[in-house]
Amino acid sequence: MLKSIFSKNKRTLKKLRKHNTANREALHRIARQYNTLGSGDIEQAVKLPTGKDGKKVDLNEWLSVNTIDFFNEMSLMLGSLLADNICTKRTCPQMRAGPKFKYMWADGVKYKTPVVLCATEYIDCLMDWVESQLDDEDIFPVNSDNYPKNFQNVVKTIFRRLF
Repeated sequence: MLKSIFSKNKRTLKKLRKHNTANREALHRIARQYNTLGSGDIEQAVKLPTGKDGKKVDLNEWLSVNTIDFFNEMSLMLGSLLADNICTKRTCPQMRAGPKFKYMWADGVKYKTPVVLCATEYIDCLMDWVESQLDDEDIFPVNSDNYPKNFQNVVKTIFRRLF
């Protein structure tokens, strides 16, 4: 599925359109000022900004915007790796972090118990799972004042899986 990013831009554009309220667009601009995938200032990027009224913006809104932006950046980066065949089933038979750490996939739905997947399949499952979380309006509501009580835990789980 990630291989189709460059031909259709499906994932990235869908996320930006879904959260295109005036307040969220302003937060997206702030988040993009501190791009951390490369050369940005991570401390400044994660700092909760102040709104026009001088008060801190809503933490859940800020987490939502940054989670979506990070997903978009990861989609483009991973799509590039897969599109250029840098990582294939043959060259990356397992999802690993060096020789000592092997990632296993479980989502509780299709894969109820952890399984070893090749890196490309693992990445595809991961990105599909994150996208399903972002698409679920009970978790990431379009109306920003309706976040679930466990929203911050969901965001933590998303980032833990992405890292």
